[in-house]
Amino acid sequence: MEQPISPNIKPVHAAATDPAFVPGITPPPADEADESAEAAEVADAAESAEPAADDAPEVPEDSETPADDAVAEADAEDAEDAEEEDAPEGDDAEGPVLEAADRRGSVTADRDGIRFLLDDQEAEFDWDEVGAVEFETSRFGRWFTITVHIHGPRRRWYQADVEAPSRSRVKEWTAQLDAVLDAYFEDA
Repeated sequence: MEQPISPNIKPVHAAATDPAFVPGITPPPADEADESAEAAEVADAAESAEPAADDAPEVPEDSETPADDAVAEADAEDAEDAEEEDAPEGDDAEGPVLEAADRRGSVTADRDGIRFLLDDQEAEFDWDEVGAVEFETSRFGRWFTITVHIHGPRRRWYQADVEAPSRSRVKEWTAQLDAVLDAYFEDA
């Protein structure tokens, strides 16, 4: 008598074999009659709008009303205020920055977040999504390793290694990263 080694499990219909199995990925089929009716309504609305524009009296482009001037000035002031808010003031603009790079990759940590670059691959993390940052140096070599842990249900982590030109440079990078983390990273 033959006995099966594995349990008898029926194959499960999954999204990996049929993407249409997941609701919402593929849109429901649209009726052609609905599409043609909508297109006709849009065309009728466009045709009725054109004669109304032709009947309007022409105003010379050079004449501007005082209301137009006031609106233009208000828009200009709003734009200047927005630029001032976006641009950081004085010493805050500089702040601590870590820029560690070797021949293949780099690590940059500043007020925007942490960026890893290796050859043609780039990963950027905002401070809002960073859960933890680890760094270590090699005992005898000149390697500087940074690991970024991300918030979220998947709890992913990303690591970057940079080779320093000297051991003293590794110590400088460590001090710079400490300053950046103290300034921008908030423990939750």
